[in-house]
Amino acid sequence: MMTETRSVAAPSHGGFFSRLVAGLTERYTQYAAYRKCVEELSALNDRELRDLGLHRSMIRSLAHEEAYRSM
Repeated sequence: MMTETRSVAAPSHGGFFSRLVAGLTERYTQYAAYRKCVEELSALNDRELRDLGLHRSMIRSLAHEEAYRSM
């Protein structure tokens, strides 16, 4: 008597969902860094910003550049 065992690989969707969660986690981390940078720079007064060579209108673009520079 012969017994043949075959294993059939189930479709793996774990890779897709893992990448999806990893991507969402990365985007959230970047957004949190953006918000933190905006909050910290916005808390400075105009003189402190001027000492750093910044103008208040530059805060969001600078924070975006800082948080998303790896993209």
